[in-house]
Amino acid sequence: MEPLLAALVSQSTITQMAVFGAVAAVAWWVLDTMSRSKPRAEQRLEEYREPNSRKSDLLSGKSSKVGAISKVLEKASPALSAPLQPKTEAEVSKVREKLNMAGFRGANAPQMYWSLKILALGAGFFLGGGVMLLTKGVNKDALTYTGIIAGVCFYLPEVILWVIRKGRQDNIFYGLPDALDLMVVCVEAGLGLDQAMRKVTDEMKKTYKVISEEFALSNMQLQMGRARTEVLHDLGSRTGVDDLKALAAILIQADKFGSSVAQALRVQSDSMRTRRRQLAEEKAAKTAVKLIFPLVLFIFPAIFVVLVGPAAITMVNELFPTMGAQ
Repeated sequence: MEPLLAALVSQSTITQMAVFGAVAAVAWWVLDTMSRSKPRAEQRLEEYREPNSRKSDLLSGKSSKVGAISKVLEKASPALSAPLQPKTEAEVSKVREKLNMAGFRGANAPQMYWSLKILALGAGFFLGGGVMLLTKGVNKDALTYTGIIAGVCFYLPEVILWVIRKGRQDNIFYGLPDALDLMVVCVEAGLGLDQAMRKVTDEMKKTYKVISEEFALSNMQLQMGRARTEVLHDLGSRTGVDDLKALAAILIQADKFGSSVAQALRVQSDSMRTRRRQLAEEKAAKTAVKLIFPLVLFIFPAIFVVLVGPAAITMVNELFPTMGAQ
């Protein structure tokens, strides 16, 4: 009996059972996760059953999948953002305008932005201070470098926000002519401006998602009863794209004076394509100047070594010994 128990409770048996239990737990977790996620067809049916929840998510700027970290940051943002809280409403509106251009339209977006700057400052101070303490010790240079690292980390969220805003504006700029062409086709087919914008929203979800989101938000505002003039003006101002501002002004004038909307859209589309072609020609003309620096720094030294290297080796091997013998 004892040898049988010793065989059953051997180290290899325990290891095999532990491995089997771990694999079974992972498999159970994967199957449970897959079973919880609903099929795409059911998700679409729920979206059609409850469209108001989807509209509120678009208007509030909140995503349906919010992680635990973002929830904790949202709760702690009032206390963290207190040192950077502006005293005037004008400064708050400027920050909110930048966040709107980047696509962050939540009610707590400014507070979370200032909280991220405070957290980045603290992370840069502690991480940079720890690295400097281990490498340089406690001296004046370590304190100076720690302050520099903390300052760079403090402005890092602002740089990231600028990059996101620039990417959204470029996406709108490059996709707006295609959206205008589609709107021209819809308007000439007999659809109104609201229906044309709704069609653009549906058709451009995969190619130009940013334009689709902006037009969807405008459609939501129109369905809520807001005036078309205010909606178009808001469409141009919240993105920060000059071409979209010009488009909004043209549509407002066409709606006010009763002129042809299709003709105005076609003219705007042609002008935008001309501008895009001019920008491409300008970048192509700058290519020769930009190539000078990599040519001089990387390619020219290699060519110099390949061409002059054999001659230099020959001079060292033959000419210098002869000069020394004389």
